[in-house]
Amino acid sequence: MATGSILGNAVLRTEDRALLTSGGMYVDDQRLDGAVHVVYVRSNMAHAKLTGIDVTDARRAPGVVAVFTGHDIDVAPLKGHPFLNQNVIFPLLATDTVHFVGQPIVAVVAETRAAAVDAAELVVIDYDPLPSLVDPEVARNDELILHPAAGTNVVFRIPGNGDAAMFDSCEVVVRQRIVNQRLAPVPMEPRAAAALWSGGRITQWASSQGAHGTRDTLAKALGLEPGAVHVIVPDVGGGFGAKHGDQVDEILVAWLARKLDRPVRWVETRTENLMMMVHGRGQVQRATMGGTKDGRITAYRLEILQDAGAYLEIGGVLPFMTAMMAPGVYDIAAVDADITSVVTTTTPTGAYRGAGRPEASAAIERMVDRFAVEIGMDPAEVRRRNLIQPGQFPFKTARGATYDCGNYEGALDKALAGAGYDDLRAEQTRRREAGDHRLLGIGVSVYVEITNPIGDTEFGAVTITPEGGALVRTGSSSHGQGHHTAWAMIVSEQTGIPMDRIEVRHGDTDEIPSGSGTGGSKSLQIGGMAVMQASDDVVKLAREQAAGLLEAAVEDIVLDTVTAGFHVAGSPSVSKSWADLAAAATEPIAAEALYKASAPTFPFGAHVCVVEVDRETGLVRVVRYVACDDAGRILNPLIVDGQVHGGLAQGIAQALMEEVRYDDDGNPVTSNLADYAAISSAELPSFERIPMETPTPINPLGVKGIGEAGTIGATPAVHNAVIDALAHLGVRHIDMPCTPEKVWRAMQP
Repeated sequence: MATGSILGNAVLRTEDRALLTSGGMYVDDQRLDGAVHVVYVRSNMAHAKLTGIDVTDARRAPGVVAVFTGHDIDVAPLKGHPFLNQNVIFPLLATDTVHFVGQPIVAVVAETRAAAVDAAELVVIDYDPLPSLVDPEVARNDELILHPAAGTNVVFRIPGNGDAAMFDSCEVVVRQRIVNQRLAPVPMEPRAAAALWSGGRITQWASSQGAHGTRDTLAKALGLEPGAVHVIVPDVGGGFGAKHGDQVDEILVAWLARKLDRPVRWVETRTENLMMMVHGRGQVQRATMGGTKDGRITAYRLEILQDAGAYLEIGGVLPFMTAMMAPGVYDIAAVDADITSVVTTTTPTGAYRGAGRPEASAAIERMVDRFAVEIGMDPAEVRRRNLIQPGQFPFKTARGATYDCGNYEGALDKALAGAGYDDLRAEQTRRREAGDHRLLGIGVSVYVEITNPIGDTEFGAVTITPEGGALVRTGSSSHGQGHHTAWAMIVSEQTGIPMDRIEVRHGDTDEIPSGSGTGGSKSLQIGGMAVMQASDDVVKLAREQAAGLLEAAVEDIVLDTVTAGFHVAGSPSVSKSWADLAAAATEPIAAEALYKASAPTFPFGAHVCVVEVDRETGLVRVVRYVACDDAGRILNPLIVDGQVHGGLAQGIAQALMEEVRYDDDGNPVTSNLADYAAISSAELPSFERIPMETPTPINPLGVKGIGEAGTIGATPAVHNAVIDALAHLGVRHIDMPCTPEKVWRAMQP
């Protein structure tokens, strides 16, 4: 038997060679003979009555196949998440009122994209402007109701306990308004769809995080049975949560293909992506923290106001996750959370890397620093005095979450030691005393998040090929995370079949019967476990087959994973390979599995960020970043490093640069990448990653999610570092993003 294991080794990603050389196969690469192209005419007003839509000239334009308005669409408007106000509905094409800039009004279909673009410019739309609402704090007052049928702008409400006395016994109380600004996901590949109607069945190619969820959305919208919808998800150029489920643009592509009985294609422009793809974050928080002068935190309240945007995507319910994770890594006796979600005349908000959990971490970690400054104690020491201890797990928080396992103080110790924390504080003091114009700031965050929060079930299957390789099918969906490599590692570990003989397939609803897709950092802990379970079952079937060929009892058959051969215990000289077994079998050696975890898992970590702030210009430069992230057992450290690095970049971006902004009339002023400051490697240091593993008891592999963890820890670490650099000047808070202008203004007398 093999004594070594491929699991835990730095295995190069098998999917990268094609992506980096010949290129992937994305939606826009699909060949569809005779396909027409759709371009949407979108609202250029944030809130207005539509008093006229003239498509006469567009219909006469060269190459135009058809032009449709909302009155032509026989698909019911979309309702939002079932937890939200069901009287706010999203028409596929607006008919009487528009509620945000970018909302589609007319669909122009032509033989080429260029012809569709030209014809779309000929559409004339008359508007009767209505007042805009871009500030959720104003929208909450209901002075202007955006959706009269709803009767209010408040679409989701979970009040707190309202206990005003929870801070009465506190020696110290600090309060802060905190803004988690809107962010654009900015995937490298924008949204895209292509559809073909044939034989009473729709086939849609989707740039999606889940083929089966897309199938079900299309089936419901088009009034079809799920079996009449075939969804194929090829390579996906990034999703970050925002490609989880079809929006109206993609549903219309399928409707148009059926209506015209021709293949239809659509790819959005970058400006459309920034205006129309769901945005992330968008919370205004009011936090209160109280405790003792010796650093013990005893009470914490978080009031959450969520900007849901004009229509109801999942963003409206994500404050539920923020409230659940409000206490973070701390043992706080009294924790209260109050949730309000409102509609505004802006792009709808949805899931974006972390989806409600980064907002919780941003609030609690910012408040710990505020509390530390108030009592004159080092912020790392305040954290240490309040962390949940290893012996307390499983730990049930005051918000009802049960954390599986953790070693928060161990992570903090590793991060502080790796950064040389004491030396950094000494250097900070030296610079301040010397009047150095390069102010040094040190930010610390300790975080915990929840992964697989909904408790989804995932499908996995393994089939032995006639040549003795393996075909793996998974209901999970990869858009850059390295699933094909990870799943092949698991199968190779269980079967001994070399990785180069293992093929992994995903994203085809005809080939794979079910799947929950990718989101909530759940893939390995349910998708990987389903594949592992199917592998185990295949080995059991193979042992039975080998027992017959070797004329031995099943219990005496051993699989040598080094040679990938089955033999009788004690007699390794005579063995049967996987190819031998496949050749002798009367039917394929195959197994399918559905895996559902017993509970979520809770990854955690500690980050230290070091920044330099230019005293004269306010420019912030991240000079060091040390991250200790614990996601349970590490399957492949290369993949983990990649996921953490990407998350750190997006978390740093929120703290320093990125923000979706609107003017007072609801016009987006960050509608292209010249105005939206997406971060690049030029603004980032080389990350220093410290590995740590605390296996979870929730699944046999001991794994947790890692895809969103870096983002959750990074934003508050950087935010705290910037304010720490200015603390000696009396600065206590700056709203994100900490742009040079904001930082410079904060430093002025």
